[in-house]
Amino acid sequence: MLNTNKDLTINFKDALLLDPLWQQAMDEERFVLHQTATWDLVPIPLGKSVIGYRWVYKIKTNSDRSIERYKVRLVAKGYSQQYGMDYEETFAPVAKITTIHTLIVVALVFQWHIS
Repeated sequence: MLNTNKDLTINFKDALLLDPLWQQAMDEERFVLHQTATWDLVPIPLGKSVIGYRWVYKIKTNSDRSIERYKVRLVAKGYSQQYGMDYEETFAPVAKITTIHTLIVVALVFQWHIS
């Protein structure tokens, strides 16, 4: 039985050979990326290189450990970039604790329900 607690350490070729559900999951991921206009195809600027990518495979399970679905994500190999050459700024979608505290106070003042 496959270990369903972690991302699977299989490669693209193995995923296609192991189970056709992996191919279906990859097709769904590509469709979603296309529908949400996550990226645009652009020409490579002179003197620049393309950032690599890889597929990350995971089996999502129900509480009884039965398979819910095969999940695949396409991720960029951002670690190959160099600051100042490939990018100038960074962004992390993480809220600061002071922002969270402020929102809690505002919710208390306006008697909003927090869930």
